[in-house]
Amino acid sequence: MKRFLAVFLLTLILQFVLAAPKYTLRFNTVAAPTQPQVLAMQKFAEIVEQLSNGEIKVEVYHSGQLGDQKTGLLAVMRGDIEMAGDGSPSWFADLGAMPEFGVFEAAYVFKDLDHLYRVMSSKMVQDLFDKLAAKTGLRVLDVWYLGTRELNLVEKVGPVKKPEQLKGVKLRMPNNKTFLDMGKALGANPTSMAFGEVYLALKTGAIDGQDNPLPTDLSAKFVEVTKYIVLTDHQIGMICPVINEKLWKSMPEEYRVYIKKAMEVARAFMNYTVLEQEAKLLKQFVDEYKMEIVVPDKEAFMKYAKEFYSQAEFDKLWGEKMYEKIQGM
Repeated sequence: MKRFLAVFLLTLILQFVLAAPKYTLRFNTVAAPTQPQVLAMQKFAEIVEQLSNGEIKVEVYHSGQLGDQKTGLLAVMRGDIEMAGDGSPSWFADLGAMPEFGVFEAAYVFKDLDHLYRVMSSKMVQDLFDKLAAKTGLRVLDVWYLGTRELNLVEKVGPVKKPEQLKGVKLRMPNNKTFLDMGKALGANPTSMAFGEVYLALKTGAIDGQDNPLPTDLSAKFVEVTKYIVLTDHQIGMICPVINEKLWKSMPEEYRVYIKKAMEVARAFMNYTVLEQEAKLLKQFVDEYKMEIVVPDKEAFMKYAKEFYSQAEFDKLWGEKMYEKIQGM
């Protein structure tokens, strides 16, 4: 009887050991649970677990449960958590002391989504990603379309159509140089603020507006406390999921293949979801939230931005004429 129990217990232990994942990857983001990037991260978790027969388990943490954009990325750099979904060129510029990344989130640097992927998949950018990994410990796994950023303003600002009308308007921006510069490139008074604070700040009048893709405006409920969507199309936004480089290099090659393949599936899911929502949301904003959609003088905004980025400091930060070079790629 004792021998039977010992064999039985040993069998249970072996089953547990064999069934346990070899890698558990905590994947953090500030995004709310209904936002496309969280849904895409969950799709990634599902696919990579299937491909690896359960040997890779991904735990998705939304709403900044493991840190805001900056602290989450710093945690990945240190190896305190494994992955973050909030990587982007502007954060790489700040956290990696690599200012050349900032150009990829400058206002109007990309013409459209195809142009963005043409540039971000180029050898020039892939070399920058390798340099980032070596310098910071952040390995970029993919580039996902976050959406086209539009201005979203409270009622007192009025229907802005030209950059001059943004003078003095307190426009929330993430707390990094690239985005603060972008606020100036649009003609506004950029105000740094964490994402989780934006809704209340709009409601109380602490800020006059914010800019985000339309799906974010809905999922973060900014449409409840604002009046205008101004279709500036000033940034083709992206996020770059990252993993700790030391962990990445320590994984068997087959596991890295599973992760990259699952990233491709998640990217397709993310991009489709965002594009579909963008096509449908304007009508919902008008019908359900009584918002006003403003078609601005986009050429005026593009001209204003180009003049702003023509300052010598940007050639010094990004490389000589890099803004124009990317626009021509």
